[in-house]
Amino acid sequence: MNDPEHLLTVTPHATPSGPFVLKVSGEMDHHTSQLLSEAVKDAPFGDEGVVIDLSGLTYCDSTGITVLIGAYQRAQATGSPLSLAGVRPDQMRVFSVVGLDQVFTFHPDTEAAIASLGR
Repeated sequence: MNDPEHLLTVTPHATPSGPFVLKVSGEMDHHTSQLLSEAVKDAPFGDEGVVIDLSGLTYCDSTGITVLIGAYQRAQATGSPLSLAGVRPDQMRVFSVVGLDQVFTFHPDTEAAIASLGR
């Protein structure tokens, strides 16, 4: 489990055009999902929106999906737009099976997500 390839990193950063980005890399499971949960809690959900960049995510179990649903619920509660970017096809299949393709807004990459949130 201490293999660096399997660790989760979440890199938060503001963008000049407004949206706040959380870049997620590695494996998100019951051991690591708390990192994203904390980043979501600390993110400034507001009018500019939040983008969760999953292009570096190599694995996501049900705990990770629960964290993403929590992010969606926070976005809904605050009226903040939320987009997921860079979801790989194998992960998109899982999202589709559990119905999250009907819940989240998906973009091929962070740049497209930021552009869609531009005012």
